[in-house]
Amino acid sequence: MEYRVLGRTGARVSALGFGGAPAGLTNYLAAWDAAAPQSRAQVELAVRRALDLGVTYFDTAPGYGGGISEELFGRALGADRERVFLATKTPAGAWEPPAIRAALEESLRRLGTDRVDLLQFHGGWLGPDDAAAVLERGGLETYERLREEGKVRFLGFTCEGQTGAAERLIESGRFDALMIAYNLCYQGPGAYRNRDLPPWTALSLARARGMGVLTMRTLTSGVLQRWLARVAGGASIDWSAALLGFVLSHPQVDVALVGMRTPEEVALNVAAVDEGAFRVDMPSVQDGYGAARPAP
Repeated sequence: MEYRVLGRTGARVSALGFGGAPAGLTNYLAAWDAAAPQSRAQVELAVRRALDLGVTYFDTAPGYGGGISEELFGRALGADRERVFLATKTPAGAWEPPAIRAALEESLRRLGTDRVDLLQFHGGWLGPDDAAAVLERGGLETYERLREEGKVRFLGFTCEGQTGAAERLIESGRFDALMIAYNLCYQGPGAYRNRDLPPWTALSLARARGMGVLTMRTLTSGVLQRWLARVAGGASIDWSAALLGFVLSHPQVDVALVGMRTPEEVALNVAAVDEGAFRVDMPSVQDGYGAARPAP
């Protein structure tokens, strides 16, 4: 397994992160009964397989099935919890101090641990009021107190993209990690301008402040695959491996999160990382001026 340092946290974590959303959400991405005993057993086997293959970054949230994902992670990790970097979130919109503290206590109970390595504000398309609630109404101070109490090691937030609010949170300098949607289809947060990385993208802003960078929707949440099925009728390329290789080629990405439900999915994604499949030199790919052109 390839390992990378998660920004200023100094934590050495697997480049492939195990995302917990598909485990807990019924019919997310595909037909799936998250509450069924056989589904739960399958996810627990997937987590154990990931541990065996060297995955150390695990991300979940109470919103993934009303706590189902956290419960599954807690049971599957068991005594191996100390081997991993465990991240969870507080619910979207629950920015007020009492709600934050109550949510974390419930998450710790479900996860079977006394602390999480990374606690994140669970954001979507963050608006100005969201940023104000976090920064001005005691939300972030509550996170910092929880860190002082030893219940949290590092602080972060998640978002779908750049909205102004995300930039404001980054520029506060008080967060250790950013999770943002970035993939082949949604390149804006880590966009190039030819060979250069502009300083005002979310990834550049986060890097300038020493933040670790995690990607969600790494495999486009199935959007690219469904589009290809419609326009190309399928192809022989392993598009999941290709999309994972694309994201991990970006020099500002530490961890690419991929939601997994089965041991087989885990093995395929780990193999793609181990083999360096579909890695590219990003500046050369993005260089619209320096690309080779046919002779006249």
